[in-house]
Amino acid sequence: MNTLQEIQEFFKPNKLAIAGASRNPKKFGGTVMTELTKRGLELFPVHPEAKEINGVPCFKAISELPAGVDHLFITTQKSQTSGLVEQAVQHGIKKIWIQQHSETPDALEIAKKNNIPVISGRCIFMFAEPVSSVHGFHRWISKLFGSYPK
Repeated sequence: MNTLQEIQEFFKPNKLAIAGASRNPKKFGGTVMTELTKRGLELFPVHPEAKEINGVPCFKAISELPAGVDHLFITTQKSQTSGLVEQAVQHGIKKIWIQQHSETPDALEIAKKNNIPVISGRCIFMFAEPVSSVHGFHRWISKLFGSYPK
């Protein structure tokens, strides 16, 4: 499992690419766009079809991301995750967060073989500050039962 310091470092550049961003605000990828923008992160959505999401221009592929966007958050169907990690390797992404339920053993192995640190098995909303009341409660429960990273 990841340390709290590794998780906090993921947010440090304040620039984050998001694969799985959605134009639908009711889907998790849409909620991620809205909520992480509210938290002050500069987002770079990767979407093969959308030109923009919430007024933010989209990139059709990870290879199109601008220089300086080195961290990637993936919240896609499992069938897409390994391909996205492979693209991230090719593009030189330095850190990846794979949202819980999007990770696959293959995707994690690809990152590991290429020495890219990965956060997985965690919900980004428990760590993106400021944490909302619902996710704050989940964080408190996680700490209470010892599953919160140290």
